[in-house]
Amino acid sequence: MNTPAEPSDAILARQAAAGDERAYATLVGRHKDRLYGLLRRYLGDPEEAREAAHEAFIAAWGALVRYDPARPFGAWLRTIAINKARDRARRRAFRRLIFGDRPSDEAAAEDRADPSPDAETALVERERLGLLDRGIARLPGPLKEALVLTALDGLSQQEAADILGVTVKTVETRVYRARKILAETLDPTLRPGR
Repeated sequence: MNTPAEPSDAILARQAAAGDERAYATLVGRHKDRLYGLLRRYLGDPEEAREAAHEAFIAAWGALVRYDPARPFGAWLRTIAINKARDRARRRAFRRLIFGDRPSDEAAAEDRADPSPDAETALVERERLGLLDRGIARLPGPLKEALVLTALDGLSQQEAADILGVTVKTVETRVYRARKILAETLDPTLRPGR
């Protein structure tokens, strides 16, 4: 990717951490298309992906002093981006849970019966989701990432492996272990396969 005349990502990151905005702009230029593609697949919405990429680059700029140049910059940046995408997905799920899906047309809304669950059903579902969220939050990072990307966000194991910088077999093993831990710790009604 870099020609001999171009500095490496690690050198650019070090320069950017020292305040060199042009070095950071070069890093952004190198990684923006791949990062956007990842977020587009992860979020499924082009606008959400653009906003998440923007947030990830801003967060990375603020965290450059903590970047370890022994680690590939692209992998470090993807980790930040996945976290931003997760935050957006959680906010979107929360909005859907609280507000439901809004019809785009008032006439269509009048023709439909109220699809929202009764208060008791909604409360039980919120409790189940909260329990699942807490269980997932307690998983070790690598297991959580693989599970979120594949089981919750619908990416293939190959896509998850590419994002995480590991092999497909590693993703498969991590998802299996994550499901096993959740099955052992959660309410039986939330266990995988139910």
